[in-house]
Amino acid sequence: MTESSSFNPIMLTIPESFHTERLTIRAPQWGDGAAVNEAVRESAEQLRLWLPFAEKIPSLEESEVTVRKARLQYLERTDMMLHLRDRHTDEFVGSSGLHRIDWNARCFEIGYWIRTSRAGEGLMTEAVRGIEQFAITHLEANRLEIRCDARNLRSAKVAERVGYTLEGTLRKMRRDSTGTLVDCMVFSKVRGSEFE
Repeated sequence: MTESSSFNPIMLTIPESFHTERLTIRAPQWGDGAAVNEAVRESAEQLRLWLPFAEKIPSLEESEVTVRKARLQYLERTDMMLHLRDRHTDEFVGSSGLHRIDWNARCFEIGYWIRTSRAGEGLMTEAVRGIEQFAITHLEANRLEIRCDARNLRSAKVAERVGYTLEGTLRKMRRDSTGTLVDCMVFSKVRGSEFE
């Protein structure tokens, strides 16, 4: 499919939320900062090595500012953070979303993290499957990527479980919080051979 030069993603009508078996996956809302902050505080030790935002514990206000900016970006379609909430208790269990968006190619990167107390339940695998379907159905995705630090075996296992292909490893791609140069694994699925 070729895009018209006048295509503007802000004109897309897409859902604010959708469900998987155990999760409500939705765009950030004003007021979500406290729940996000609680999960980051709980999980910072496990997230710090992989995610720059966890290197320093944010204040409640900083978390709310991040949520509000994410809300605006979702509405603009420039970045699409998605919050993962337990469908039965409404507990904030993690965050995911579609990032590094290329609307011309319809290419999106799925990023994710889960709070420590909910790790190991298969929720992130479920969330990624749901977000993949959302991207295919509502955004007409042609390519979906998952990138992770080559040392982050748990994150890589999620990509493998949902059937993404390891395309390669970008060597010495970035510095981690300790200043060490680290490699980044790139997994993908593409329209045609891996989804319709």
